Amino acid sequence: MPTKEAVIEALQNCYDPCCKDREISVVDMGLIEAVHIDGGDVRIDMLLTSGWCPFVGNLNGMIMEEVEQINGVDSVNVEVVWNPVWTMDRMSESARAKLCIPLEPLIPYREERLKREQMAQEYN
Repeated sequence: MPTKEAVIEALQNCYDPCCKDREISVVDMGLIEAVHIDGGDVRIDMLLTSGWCPFVGNLNGMIMEEVEQINGVDSVNVEVVWNPVWTMDRMSESARAKLCIPLEPLIPYREERLKREQMAQEYN
């Protein structure tokens, strides 16, 4: 019989296409709400970051492929759930760090924009 730990480990290999380049799995994004195992049948409750997520079909297929490879899995069902709502609080610390934009390199751009705005005000 498959274990929840084995399912979670397999899900670490599943990526939303928007996060694959940064290697942030659906687990790290906090998209997995629950894993239910009944013998060899696995049901995964998954949240979406948005109700308009265009990649839900890709995610379902990827999840099913990965989890079906676990010894003892007979079937995999991925259910999209809407309660609770996904928020950034669900992301792991490593996902937050990988998605963080360092502000220091942006400071010169901000200063240049402020200078142009000030010059425009003085001109008017």
